Amino acid sequence: MSFELHPQLEKDSIHVGNFDLSELRIINDANYPWFLLIPKVADVQELHHLNDAQYAQLSQESRRLSQAMQRCFSPDKMNIASLGNMVEQLHVHHIARFKTDISWPNPVWGYAPAKSLSPAVIAQHSADICRHLNDAETFIK
Repeated sequence: MSFELHPQLEKDSIHVGNFDLSELRIINDANYPWFLLIPKVADVQELHHLNDAQYAQLSQESRRLSQAMQRCFSPDKMNIASLGNMVEQLHVHHIARFKTDISWPNPVWGYAPAKSLSPAVIAQHSADICRHLNDAETFIK
């Protein structure tokens, strides 16, 4: 079976680019700079379902994304989580948090309604992240 993006992830996010293992997407919520890594592996729900090489690759991609987000947004805290309570397909949230954001210090889920990103902000955030990731041989826009 081949990899298929869960419809809810497709609905809530916009494609930015690809790493060797994962698709990079931006969540359509103007409340936070929020990106997803979604391993392009069929029928994977949990981190421990990945083989050793895939797990190591996802860890590397997550680290690179976190570093890029730190440089782009200078957050007070980076939140990284793989929950899957609503969408079982493995996906890893990367959320730049600020002491001034709408839900600080609470979790982002269920605190404030999502506000759609404008096309200009989507383009700017995507370009900024891509600029910081393009030095990685494994990132393909």
